[in-house]
Amino acid sequence: MPATPSPKSPFPPDATLADAGEFGLIGALTGLFAQGEHVLVGPGDDAAVLRIRNGHVLVSTDLMVEGRHFRRDWAGAEDVGHRAAAQNLSDINAMGGRAHSLTIGLAAPADLPVQWALDFARGFADECALVGASVVGGDVTRADQVVIAVTVMGACTQSPVLRNGARPGELVALFGRQGWAAAGLAVLGRGFRSPRVLVEAYRRPEPPYDAGAVAADAGASAMIDISDGLLADAGHIADESGIAIDITRHSFEIPEPLHAVGSALGADPIQFILGGGDDHALLATFPAGHVPDGWLVVGEVSEGEGVTVDGAAYDGPTGWVHF
Repeated sequence: MPATPSPKSPFPPDATLADAGEFGLIGALTGLFAQGEHVLVGPGDDAAVLRIRNGHVLVSTDLMVEGRHFRRDWAGAEDVGHRAAAQNLSDINAMGGRAHSLTIGLAAPADLPVQWALDFARGFADECALVGASVVGGDVTRADQVVIAVTVMGACTQSPVLRNGARPGELVALFGRQGWAAAGLAVLGRGFRSPRVLVEAYRRPEPPYDAGAVAADAGASAMIDISDGLLADAGHIADESGIAIDITRHSFEIPEPLHAVGSALGADPIQFILGGGDDHALLATFPAGHVPDGWLVVGEVSEGEGVTVDGAAYDGPTGWVHF
């Protein structure tokens, strides 16, 4: 998918948000977002109007706070845009659906360069284009730091796959890259920029946008996208379903870049896979014999509660803690 061409900015190169003003900024941002045929009324009115033909409506909201979820010295504005869109599009994917519309709330300091906001919007739009979704509205306001609030809407024609359907005897399977973003974050946290492939994985995740619907059609009983950590998010399925999940460590083939970072940091590279988030891979449970091609079986569901690794409690990091 080609990147959106850089628009000619109506502002001087050194313009800030204060220079642009609220409505000047909104006008410039709106021009970056193409509208799909399902959009009857897009940005500019009190609310968007969308045409939903059939199926279930899916809605999710996520926040990104500067200094908590991203740093401008670690990732460019386009990267932040890609990440903000990806984490929301992935939530719809994890229900077996497809995102079609999003709104963005952007709060930022008055001295933030306008170009940062435009580049952010371009990255966001390019990520949305991967699934054919449209940005249909939003809002901007002043704040002491950059805060991004995104609401995504999607649809699925079959019943949504929830977190509470896993049953004893089923298999746990993974689809997508896992542990790469966590290793990239660890690298950045030590002041380095290599291995570059891991840093880029953190800056621009690659969620498997087509895998959610495939899993739903194959009979997935529960599913979640791995945003906080594989073990932490498996724990959500275990808690909601009232079952136990055991993850098998030797199921995973550890890629060479993760070995390299583990060696450099004196850490077991499996911790990036088991405790890492932000790659937005999918984790799902399936009845035996129903795991789709391309999914990696990484564990089993049984009676009980909680998540174990190789039958025992795991003493490493299990995922991101928000509070």
